[in-house]
Amino acid sequence: MKKKIWTLNSIAVMVVAIVVVTAYSQENVKSVQDSAFKTNMRPGAVFLHDEHNGKAEIDDCGTCHHVYKDGVKIEDETSEDMECSECHRINGNTVTLVAKYHLRCKGCHEEKKAGPVMCSDCHVK
Repeated sequence: MKKKIWTLNSIAVMVVAIVVVTAYSQENVKSVQDSAFKTNMRPGAVFLHDEHNGKAEIDDCGTCHHVYKDGVKIEDETSEDMECSECHRINGNTVTLVAKYHLRCKGCHEEKKAGPVMCSDCHVK
């Protein structure tokens, strides 16, 4: 009986661990979200993280999850565990944050001549 309870407890711990790891992994990202956005003018931008990075051949997380110090990008350091608003929202101004998202995403798409650049292409109703 003790062995059966121990086995059930082990299985329960493994299931919880898998759920927690899966919930916090980038692989499940399906849209751009940031807690700074309390209300949206449009739906959140559709963004399939792994599919996007595969098509765009982005291997370096710092390409999008960058870190700057005194205006200089710090190589080999990323901000993956942070929301963009932690650095890009100035005095609670979400307009500044929206501009930074658009500059990063749309700007890259325009530069590479690939990917959506129209509002409704990313913000699907």
